[in-house]
Amino acid sequence: MTEPRHAAPDEEQPQVVVNDRRRIDPETGEVRPPAHAATEEGAAPAEPLVAEVVDEVAAELKTQLDERTADLQRLTAEYANYRKRVERDREAVINNAKASVASELLSVLDDIERAAAHGDLTGAFKAVADKLVSTLQKSGLEPFAHEGEAFDPSVHEAVQHSTSPDVEGPTVTAVLRRGYTFGEKLVRPALVAVTDHEPGAAPAPAEEA
Repeated sequence: MTEPRHAAPDEEQPQVVVNDRRRIDPETGEVRPPAHAATEEGAAPAEPLVAEVVDEVAAELKTQLDERTADLQRLTAEYANYRKRVERDREAVINNAKASVASELLSVLDDIERAAAHGDLTGAFKAVADKLVSTLQKSGLEPFAHEGEAFDPSVHEAVQHSTSPDVEGPTVTAVLRRGYTFGEKLVRPALVAVTDHEPGAAPAPAEEA
């Protein structure tokens, strides 16, 4: 029978390595870092890598923030333009409605003007007429066309024409029907008599005193 072999006292015994994989240090009670997180000798430090990642993330976030800011500014400008357009359209509708109502009363204003020219605009009738004219003018209705002003075919309608050496160009010499505007809108052109310059004719000499 073979007896068991005992190692000599000076013979090296194989070392047993025990890896403690416990996450909690039994002595300190603190959480141990993962084994792979330990920095090996000669390995590059982690700080530059972390800083690089942080810079990349910050750059990406800044790009996204700039894009969102640009989108917000564009939407704000579009909404402001939309509000202006809606307000402009609303004012146009209101002005057109006022101009339409005022145009229905132009014949009344013509009657009032003729009555005033004949001296018939007196008493209570005059008070009502003045109030009507004042109200229409406050709303934006304005009369135009006066004798002696230059003829403007865009607002004057010539129904009579004559020539004279006393004028230098087409001139309104009589207003047959007053014209009206409402704001910048022409409600009704004025009917006028126009006198043109007569070429080759000298003005009549003034009589001596």
